[in-house]
Amino acid sequence: MSDIARYSDQTFESIKHFNELGEEFWFARELQEILEYTEWRNFNNIINKAKTACANSGAEIEDHFVDINKMVEIGSGAEREIDDIMLSRYAGYLIVMNGDPRKEVIAVGQIYFAVKTRQQELIDDKSLAEAAQMAGVETQQ
Repeated sequence: MSDIARYSDQTFESIKHFNELGEEFWFARELQEILEYTEWRNFNNIINKAKTACANSGAEIEDHFVDINKMVEIGSGAEREIDDIMLSRYAGYLIVMNGDPRKEVIAVGQIYFAVKTRQQELIDDKSLAEAAQMAGVETQQ
């Protein structure tokens, strides 16, 4: 089975979470595993490139990359605290855009985040248009 057939939207949907406001996010450690980065320090280099791209786009890094700590089991019931990052869809997109282009899963991720972002833009545009119409705003469109 080729890698491209092995990966799909479900690859990324399966690790998507929602916060208390219903906003979607991904944990960087889970995305690291899906994107086949074995070491956090290597994946963190990709995250740092994505943060730079985020800042250069005029967006606030803290709105898209939220540092957290969480407890993980390390065996025999013991736990330890590790660093992780809650990522917005935009952060996920920037990460896959800065990932290793030789990996098939990166190509699938680029398509996934681009398509999902566009779908959300269309939903937001429709909601804005409906709100404007309800408020009595008329447009020529």
